[in-house]
Amino acid sequence: MAEHTSSTITIEAAPADVMGVIADFDRYPEWTGEVKEAEVLAKDEQGRAEKVRLVLDAGAIKDDHTLAYTWTGDHEVSWTLVKSQMLRAIDGSYALAPLGDGSRTEVTYRLTVDVKIPMLGMIKRKAEKVIIDRALAGLKKRVESVPRG
Repeated sequence: MAEHTSSTITIEAAPADVMGVIADFDRYPEWTGEVKEAEVLAKDEQGRAEKVRLVLDAGAIKDDHTLAYTWTGDHEVSWTLVKSQMLRAIDGSYALAPLGDGSRTEVTYRLTVDVKIPMLGMIKRKAEKVIIDRALAGLKKRVESVPRG
């Protein structure tokens, strides 16, 4: 079984506001750093992205790939690889948990990446950790800077 990397952050916003930013793929290049392009290729019956093409530049991992998204209720989204130039697999998820009165959210990001080229596990996990930490920091900054109400 592949090892995954995960990290958790607390965001000063309701889960719906956090998920709103996560689901807005067109704006990923504005706040993620690693995602240079994002294009929603297919949507489900609720209008949520089902298939998304992403151009990624995360240092050791550079790729143009397509991911399939699965939405579980209003508090979780996961993804798996459809096609890629460099990756053999990429599985990840965001899980949101409301805190206190629901005005704060704990966000857990899990990621497993398998590349087609040989790469030491330690280097791969470091790249995963960089992707996760930057994504969570960017998500927090983006959500907390967007006016709500």
